Amino acid sequence: MAQLVIVDTGCANISSVYFAIKRLGVDAVISHNAKIIKAAAKVILPGVGTAHNAMAKLQQAELISTLQSLQQPLLGICLGMQMLNRHSMEGNVACLNLINGDVLPLQSAGLRLPHMGWNTLCDISSHPLMTGFTEQDYLYFVHSFAVAPSHYSLANCEYGTKFAAVIGNNNVIGAQFHPERSGKTGARLLHNFLEWQL
Repeated sequence: MAQLVIVDTGCANISSVYFAIKRLGVDAVISHNAKIIKAAAKVILPGVGTAHNAMAKLQQAELISTLQSLQQPLLGICLGMQMLNRHSMEGNVACLNLINGDVLPLQSAGLRLPHMGWNTLCDISSHPLMTGFTEQDYLYFVHSFAVAPSHYSLANCEYGTKFAAVIGNNNVIGAQFHPERSGKTGARLLHNFLEWQL
């Protein structure tokens, strides 16, 4: 049984996520095979690009029901986090509906879009995934759509307005930033996920 599977969504950040995990001393399997994903101890759903295209790829690979039925820890990264929600206005597409949220255009109050670069977190919860994080830590973001803060928020970020930077619901976790591109701070999130026990 693979301990950690990275879902092969065909997106561009799969290899960087794989090597970020490998730097933590863990060998991950990259797969779009439903049986391998279901048998994993933990699953990562990466993603870059548009929600419409990414959901179409999951549909083609017949992985939507597989991901919706997982009971083990599942981490969505960037677009992968957005796909955990109910719906995305980016292409007006239904998503995985594992978290009851909507992905909306980021209201940046005139700041340049996409929100691209380093930013800090606020409203950090005591969830195990956020262990060791402070409001002085910088993480790397690239996105034009976001999820509004809610009771699912484990941490928020501010760029013109507040948005959810980390969300969670039961076994499902999502990070809007790219931990694989966020140095030691991003590695902390991946480490916390690997250590997380339900």
